[in-house]
Amino acid sequence: MVTIGIDAHKGTLTAVAVDELGKETAQRTFRSTSEGHFQLVCWAARWPERRFATEDCRHLTRRLESDLLAAGETVVRVHTRLMASERRGGRERGKSDPIDALAVARVVLREPDLPAARLDGPAREMRLLVDHREALVRERTHLQNRLRWHLHELEPALEIRSRSLRTTAALDHVDDALRRLSGLVAELARDLVDRCRELNRTINDLERRIRPLVRSLGPSLLAIPGCGVLSAAKILGETADAGRFPSPATFARFNGTAPIPVWSSNANRFRLNRGGNRRINTALHMIAVTQLRGGLGKAYVEKRIAMGNTKTEAIRLLRRRISDVVFRAMQADVRARAAGVERLSALAA
Repeated sequence: MVTIGIDAHKGTLTAVAVDELGKETAQRTFRSTSEGHFQLVCWAARWPERRFATEDCRHLTRRLESDLLAAGETVVRVHTRLMASERRGGRERGKSDPIDALAVARVVLREPDLPAARLDGPAREMRLLVDHREALVRERTHLQNRLRWHLHELEPALEIRSRSLRTTAALDHVDDALRRLSGLVAELARDLVDRCRELNRTINDLERRIRPLVRSLGPSLLAIPGCGVLSAAKILGETADAGRFPSPATFARFNGTAPIPVWSSNANRFRLNRGGNRRINTALHMIAVTQLRGGLGKAYVEKRIAMGNTKTEAIRLLRRRISDVVFRAMQADVRARAAGVERLSALAA
């Protein structure tokens, strides 16, 4: 088995082939275009048993992975944090494209359980929609803050409830008040009202596009108390496929809800995990906070507080339990989709 490590950039990519012992056997540089990717496959065809490995920087490697997978090749992704130790241990000093490509290939030999690349599907579409919506929400918040300062200067007595500027009624009320005023500040404020109104429409349209995707990909996820459409969309978009995690503990490590043991202490103590995917972690926290209003979540937190935990520690423990529930729900949805595909295939046969 020959492993071909690739260091990709916008203009070029460098491929280094190593044998099963990690010894370099060949290297070559190609253009980062579909034609260059085809030349890469032709160059690698000399090895009957082969696999490709790329550093997990999908904004650079997504097109490359798609072309390789379409050609029937196997592609493995290497997390960027695994690269540093491999470069430090290399005999050749410095940093270059061949050194990085060689490090990618040797990491694959050292780590047998790295995730394999797959063609993008509905999960990526949902993630793109969620990312775009969140960017627009941040822009809307910035505009709303500017609008509030203008209104404070023009009409200090005008009261606007928190988070009300996302509604059409509140914007119409502000617009009516501004039409009675003149001057540059009032003109700028009216322009901000129009832009906020436009962003509200776009954000709501995006949420309407996200909702059917979530219902088709994660019906079991939506059945979890406290898990709304946007939280489920974040979890599904960031996870991509629950099948790539072998256990609930692996998924908890990925999303940052698994605590880190304090090995230097004799006591059975743990410290907060500040790593992991923070977007999934935030979605799990929102589910936990919603469950605190009643039901099993509230009962569990009260039970942990009675056992001596602080409220913050109890919420972290609840978030860890919710991570397992979310993982089982996503696995159930994956199995349901697979069963549906098998039934359709059987009917077609």
